[in-house]
Amino acid sequence: MIKKFRVLGLAVALVLVMVLAACGGGDSEEGSDNDSGDNGSDGGDGNGGVELGESDLELTYVSWAGALVRTPLIQELLEEIGYDVEATQVEGGAMWTSVAQDDASFMTASWLPVTHQEYQEQYDDDTEEIGVFVEKAPLSMTVPSYMEDVNSIEDLKDNEELGEALDWTITGIDPGAGVMNSTENALEEYGLDNWELQSSSEAGMLSELQSKIQNEEPIIVTGWRPHSMFSEFDLKMLEDPKEVYGGEGDRIGAVAHTSFEEDSPAAYEFIQRFTEDYDEEMETELLVAVNDGATEEEAASQFIEDNPDLVEKWTEGLGE
Repeated sequence: MIKKFRVLGLAVALVLVMVLAACGGGDSEEGSDNDSGDNGSDGGDGNGGVELGESDLELTYVSWAGALVRTPLIQELLEEIGYDVEATQVEGGAMWTSVAQDDASFMTASWLPVTHQEYQEQYDDDTEEIGVFVEKAPLSMTVPSYMEDVNSIEDLKDNEELGEALDWTITGIDPGAGVMNSTENALEEYGLDNWELQSSSEAGMLSELQSKIQNEEPIIVTGWRPHSMFSEFDLKMLEDPKEVYGGEGDRIGAVAHTSFEEDSPAAYEFIQRFTEDYDEEMETELLVAVNDGATEEEAASQFIEDNPDLVEKWTEGLGE
């Protein structure tokens, strides 16, 4: 009899354990759902169900005219997709370092294969090129067209009259810029021992250029296309027979950290789509708008308003 009661008690206890286990399982599953909801910002949806991945993006750019106009456009479009974007202006070396160390997801102004060759070789394992904004962007020393006797970099060698008029100085931009490194290489390759490259900023260089042109005085600057100074002033790039500046020109591209595609897949796909269509003509349109008085942000917003079909092409159906 006692044994019978023991068996009955054991059966009741077993049933209770099964019921409790079932209840516990329900709680665990509910907790899992909550965890999934908490992680929505990192792996979840953006506008329209787009898989954003990491939604906080840091991008870097340099204070060159093209980068100054294309960066706000990219930033505004990424924010429309659903990202929070912080854009930071730095010098060329810092731009590459921040992407290589994953402090920034991508940059908007790599110049390859020549101008930023040194940085690309240094950070090749941690970066990848994911698109090209402008296919051909030539660089060279640049002078006003009224300097009729100066047409090649070779014309500067032992040119006492021009050298003394310019105090043997070529006016450049910020010291970390690739065009500055290329110009230093040109001084060496062409044996321009008396000449020195003076760093400043792009704004400082343009101010000096404008001042000299107003008085029709000689000046040599570090130039590159596309740039609004070629539409504003009558300039010519000096011939570079040794192709120190890369011949026909670098390509201007977007370079990202190698984890960017996995971390923020929609942003990665957007940059690829954007660079497939973006070209020198679009960049010139933005540069002209800024040259006419708009801010870079105003030029970007106007471009978006004027090109709804392109914006839809770049942003709709990401991740499908």
